[in-house]
Amino acid sequence: MRLRVRYQGKVQGVGFRATARGVADGFLVSGWVRNEPDGSVVLEVQGDGSHVRAFLDRLAEVMRRNIKSVDVAPIPDDPEAPEPAPGAFSIRR
Repeated sequence: MRLRVRYQGKVQGVGFRATARGVADGFLVSGWVRNEPDGSVVLEVQGDGSHVRAFLDRLAEVMRRNIKSVDVAPIPDDPEAPEPAPGAFSIRR
């Protein structure tokens, strides 16, 4: 499963990207997170569906005070992506 997720709210300047990377280390997922010019944060995450959902649930729990809305869209798996594993999730600038 691979998803693109856009978070809106007070999600920049609050450690959202670092938190997402740290939370991802606890799950067998790969992907990335980055700030967008419009003030949102976008991430792409790939892995087994149960790991992807658990990662997103945990991130939402940790950052709940900062998130106003979340848009989730499935996207095709990326065969070039790193294998889902702790440490396979990065911050993009």
